[in-house]
Amino acid sequence: MEIINTLRFKKYLPTDFNEYFKLVKDDEVMKYITGIGMTEEQANHKFTSILDKSSIDEQLGYFKIYDENETILGECKIVYNSHLENSLEIGYMLKKEFWKKGIGTKICEHLISNAKENFSTLDIIAVIDPENIASRKLLEKFNFESYWKGIENDVPTEKLILNKTK
Repeated sequence: MEIINTLRFKKYLPTDFNEYFKLVKDDEVMKYITGIGMTEEQANHKFTSILDKSSIDEQLGYFKIYDENETILGECKIVYNSHLENSLEIGYMLKKEFWKKGIGTKICEHLISNAKENFSTLDIIAVIDPENIASRKLLEKFNFESYWKGIENDVPTEKLILNKTK
């Protein structure tokens, strides 16, 4: 098993669309996010939104995740949550070949540390598919607690929160 020691995070640039599209067109990668891979048109629309959200604050946005060999592993986000005041939303997705290698834990550690260091007064939210047991277990390991389950934007959704006091 390949061990990845160092993760690097860099905000997306407009020139990164092709890397982004490779990730989000994959049905398996997107299974618990949108249910199915994105078309190029959908990905282009979302990528424009990602670039906009990434310009709001130096510490917030969508980031490419890569290793010490410059291999792109996936992406993550830390953004203001649009549904719950005084909170940030975190999330990530990885290419299939990097699943089940402990990378999700490293990403969560990075995102939570960033949030606590730079936005200590805000709660942290994560949104998952209720059937994504691996994501729920990972978030619970970091003391996230489920506070809502239902359908949002026609997709089964569960929301978990890490209160700023934890």
